[in-house]
This record gives sequence, structure tokens and C-alpha cells, in this order.
Amino acid sequence: MNNLYNKTDVDGILNRLENLNSNAQRQWGKMNVGQLLAHVNISLETAMGQNFPKRLFIGRIIGGFMKQKFLNEKPMTKNSPTDKNYVFTDTRDFEKEKAKAVELIKTFHNNGPSKCTKHPHSFFGKFTAEEWAILQWKHFDHHLRQFGA
Repeated sequence: MNNLYNKTDVDGILNRLENLNSNAQRQWGKMNVGQLLAHVNISLETAMGQNFPKRLFIGRIIGGFMKQKFLNEKPMTKNSPTDKNYVFTDTRDFEKEKAKAVELIKTFHNNGPSKCTKHPHSFFGKFTAEEWAILQWKHFDHHLRQFGA
């Protein structure tokens, strides 16, 4: 499985980010490209233990059942629901968010599993470090595909 602890997978995501530009148009969803980068950045910060969103009630009920659907080989589906803590509607500086994404990905990779959060995912619940790395790779892949990168 692709993940952000695998150097080849990290390099692939970084190359796709490099090809992303401020004029990229979404192929689905509501975010613009700057908001997309802020969205994936805060998600990766969660995996790194830099923020701690509360568990969602619905996640406590069905998150565990849905977890394997999001950790399998299939790409994430279009227009999946998003936790309101990860939604940005304001204008975001594309270059700043892009540089931050690159730095966060490199830091997550270099820190390795021992520095990954032990805090549960807000919807899915308990994750291993490897599951966080898979989910984060899939999340970046999903949104890069959303913008044609």
C-alpha cells in the first residue's frame, strides 16, 4: 500500500505537488486549489499530533466499520463528507500553502512512525502509525487527482 513512510511514494506526491499550480481547476467538489492545500495540511498536522479534533458522534458509531474502506487499495471516492474542522472557505495563499505541504510531508516522512500521533482520528477512531501514513497518502492522492495533478 502506498504511504508517506515509503520514500518512493513520498517522492511521487512531492512531484505531483510541484506540478500543481495556482490556476488549477477542480474536477469535483467545492474547494479551490489554495483551500485544498490548507485542507491537506491541517489533516497531516493532525496525523503529526499538532492538533486534536474531537471525535465525531457519527464516527463513534460507524467509523470503525468504515475504516477499512478508506485504508484499502481503492482511491477515495469523489465528494466524500469532510469534517467541518478541515473545511476552509477563506482565501488562502497558494504558494505559502504549497511550501507548507512540502515541508509537512518531508517532516512526517523523516519523523517516522515513532513521532506519529497516538490520538484517535476524529471519524475512524484508533489508527496505527502505518494506517495514518496510508490514509495521508490516499488523502493527498485524492485531492491531487481532484485538481488534475
